[in-house]
Amino acid sequence: MLRPVGFTEEDFKKPVIGIASTWSMVTPCNMHIDQLAREAEAGANAAGGKAVIFGTITVSDGISMGTPGMRYSLVSREVIADSIETVVGAEGFDALVTIGGCDKNMPACAMAMARLNRPSVFVYGGTILPGIHPESKKECDVVSVYEAIGQHAAGKVDDAGLQKIENCAVPGPGSCGGMYTANTMASAIEALGLSLPNSSAQIAIGSEKREDCRRAGEATLAILKANIRPRDIMTKKAFENAITVAIALGGSTNAVLHLLAIAHSAEVKLSIDDFTRIGKKVPVLADLKPSGKYGMAHLSRIGGLPPLMKMLLDAGLLHGDCLTVTGKTIAENLKDVGPYPANQDVVRPFSNPIKPDSHLRILYGNLAPEGAVAKITGKEGLLFTGRAITFESEETALEAVLNGRVKAGHVMVIRNEGPRGGPGMREMLSPTSAIMGKGLGKDVALITDGRFSGGSHGFVVGHITPEAFNGGPIALVKNGDTITIDAVKNELTLGLPAKEIAARKKAWKPRKSKTTRGVLAKYAKLVTSASEGAVTDKGL
Repeated sequence: MLRPVGFTEEDFKKPVIGIASTWSMVTPCNMHIDQLAREAEAGANAAGGKAVIFGTITVSDGISMGTPGMRYSLVSREVIADSIETVVGAEGFDALVTIGGCDKNMPACAMAMARLNRPSVFVYGGTILPGIHPESKKECDVVSVYEAIGQHAAGKVDDAGLQKIENCAVPGPGSCGGMYTANTMASAIEALGLSLPNSSAQIAIGSEKREDCRRAGEATLAILKANIRPRDIMTKKAFENAITVAIALGGSTNAVLHLLAIAHSAEVKLSIDDFTRIGKKVPVLADLKPSGKYGMAHLSRIGGLPPLMKMLLDAGLLHGDCLTVTGKTIAENLKDVGPYPANQDVVRPFSNPIKPDSHLRILYGNLAPEGAVAKITGKEGLLFTGRAITFESEETALEAVLNGRVKAGHVMVIRNEGPRGGPGMREMLSPTSAIMGKGLGKDVALITDGRFSGGSHGFVVGHITPEAFNGGPIALVKNGDTITIDAVKNELTLGLPAKEIAARKKAWKPRKSKTTRGVLAKYAKLVTSASEGAVTDKGL
């Protein structure tokens, strides 16, 4: 069976290295990964192994966003992790290289690596270059298009102007260019120790990325010989490093969801409260999109992630003794790393942070007794009180923003979009971008039991647990109720007496599941809450 797929007589004496490729023409994030897989194959073979490339699925969040198809996005994380585990387990590979380039396949790769616990290296497919607007010459990206839709609805951009932004926003291969979920997770996985230094901050189409893949293939043979396994690397302290880096970069709320899921796969006890504990002492230093002005390409040009990690290490905010896939510790990897150029302002010094503590806020209160996740940089303010306007789906909420029904002072409540209620926990990039595009970013808040794209910004709170489908308090909110979001006290409060909330709870009736067959139904049956990472294999 192996001879016709390329094995020679000598190859049967070599360790077999699986190369998990997330290549797909579904999305530019992954359209080049088949080439990167060939580079990793060459590196592994040159180092004395025999590499075997195999594939898995990927779905495009950007294309499915705002449609029922987005329900499959988070589900795909589980499918990808399961498929990598299945192939490697079935074929008996000795070691593994995983190459990911989109929001869900990267945490999925890390989850599979943790489950299998065979020597493994993760490679990030790389970030996209920014688009250039043909008239203004300003840089733009995929989120620029979503925000332009809101500007179009507000009459600020005409049809031709909207199409110009659309045409230039995504110029080629690579993951979405800001500190959105893909770049957040690539950086967090590097800080976790699972990828080679600076894998997270390289351009998708550059020679550096091809070399990164070859070196990852070689490194897999080295850690196989040294018997260094993912769970030797994925300790509690390593996850704390990942959280620290995600905060310093101003990363996506999805980092909370995905790091919890990866930790679960590695059997490391991590909770949403760890983000609060660590966030009290870690500042936001990187001025990156969506709330900042720079993209990942700018960070790449000034040296990538290692200088930031060196800053954090020198400040006592990273655990330098954590092992990595280089066979060395974090501190050893960073020993000879120099500072960023003196004239750059992409990453600020500790003396002048974007925010002195974390932008990722874990909120509790009578609206979120099991927690919620907010991304609040302070640019929108730290306190918002407004009147609820409720929606039972993302589509109806988006329509209300675009037609002007949502006004200043509203707190939009989008519910029944949680892991079970969606099912699938869709991202609310369309309504949040429309809010920003209409100029309401400081005047309208949005809360949901769904989640947010890393491109979302504004006064937004997601991952509210328990979700509405399970009878959580978000299901009980009525139009006109007062809601307060407090990012200082970390509270999410419904301004009603406990007696009234209890009466509404008594009158509440559960909804029927939206699906009874197929992958969405299986997911809804098995998935845990967002506060536990929305995993599907807990307690089986």
